[in-house]
Amino acid sequence: MKVLLLNQCFYPDVVSTAQHLTDLAVELAGQGHAVTVIASRRGYDNAAVRFKSRETWKGIDIIRIPSLGLGKDRRWRRAVNFGSFMAFCALRLLFTGRFDTVVALTSPPLISFLAAAFSELRGGRLLLWTMDLNPDEAIAAGWLREGSLVARVLSAFLRFSFRRAGAIVVLDRFMERRLLRAGVPQDKLFVVPPWSHDEAARYDHAGRLAFREALGLTHKFVVMYSGNHSPCHPLDTLLAAASRLGDHPEFHFCFVGGGAEFNKVIAFSEDRGLRNITCLPYQPLNKLAASLSAADLHVVVMGEPFVGIVHPCKIYNILSVGAPFLYIGPRESHITDIAAELDGAAHVADPGHVEAVVKVILKSRRCRDRLANSQIARRYSRAVLLPKIVGMIEGKPHHAPARAATAPQIQPTGE
Repeated sequence: MKVLLLNQCFYPDVVSTAQHLTDLAVELAGQGHAVTVIASRRGYDNAAVRFKSRETWKGIDIIRIPSLGLGKDRRWRRAVNFGSFMAFCALRLLFTGRFDTVVALTSPPLISFLAAAFSELRGGRLLLWTMDLNPDEAIAAGWLREGSLVARVLSAFLRFSFRRAGAIVVLDRFMERRLLRAGVPQDKLFVVPPWSHDEAARYDHAGRLAFREALGLTHKFVVMYSGNHSPCHPLDTLLAAASRLGDHPEFHFCFVGGGAEFNKVIAFSEDRGLRNITCLPYQPLNKLAASLSAADLHVVVMGEPFVGIVHPCKIYNILSVGAPFLYIGPRESHITDIAAELDGAAHVADPGHVEAVVKVILKSRRCRDRLANSQIARRYSRAVLLPKIVGMIEGKPHHAPARAATAPQIQPTGE
């Protein structure tokens, strides 16, 4: 089978969508399928990084196209970056032949529309892997006005993509519910969460010790936010808690990753002279286990308007490592679904409740609980979830995933 994968990010980039798409491409190629990937030559988080324009890696034909790299500090710059990638991608697709199946993710937002137009023109089955929803995300973030001409055009493009798709993968029941309300037929929707990185994300005791020693954190209680720093994951409450604990030298906060809000975290720390905050870039996969294992308490954050629009996939690596976590976000979400199944090592606090977050951190330092439910971690592992996506691409109905069940809710802790 000839399979085309479309996304802005791919190997060797380390952002989440690149890693998940790389897992899928490697698995498909390993099963004998002819896999082609079209992605960007530029690093997603660092536009100065350039990858090879063409290479064959693990049997995968990778085509990397140019785009502008004007930075992410202004919305218009991001829009121009995305627009340039879309233009070059559309041009490349004009000279690309037919594929049996086209799989498109959602970075940049209109890549699904290009995939739908391409499959309409050339034929072949279209599978949309919906990592987030736009223009919904842009509207919720305040970047785009609801009902504006741009929003209506983007929504029309998205509806065309959904109509053309033979199957649409959504990441949780909230995203599924949102698309059902938008009129997408139930039989097109399949709930498959993004998996953990089974080998890279594991508890690594030696790596933990080395990572903490290198940063001078050997005797500290480390609270970590690791992943994308974006308006969808507002860090104000966590940063305020870090400031509140600035006079307690036993606590240290690590912010690992990148994104549009990463520099704001650095500025917050520098402006207040906080010595209990360390900011680090995305860690390569071979250091991910050490980085994640170094934390005594992980933090997952979700903005109130973004439930069902974006998905906090960092939770799966946290489950694999077995670290306790604190969730700051709305009470009804995918994370509270998971937290309701865990006993003692999952905490929930409402956004803005700084004192509640501080109490959770103090309590966690005393208790030092670890997650014990390995069955939940396995449910979200690559070994379980990746074959479901592969089966959908191969058209095997018995691989179609079951609907996500509604989990009981839990009340916020630390109040």
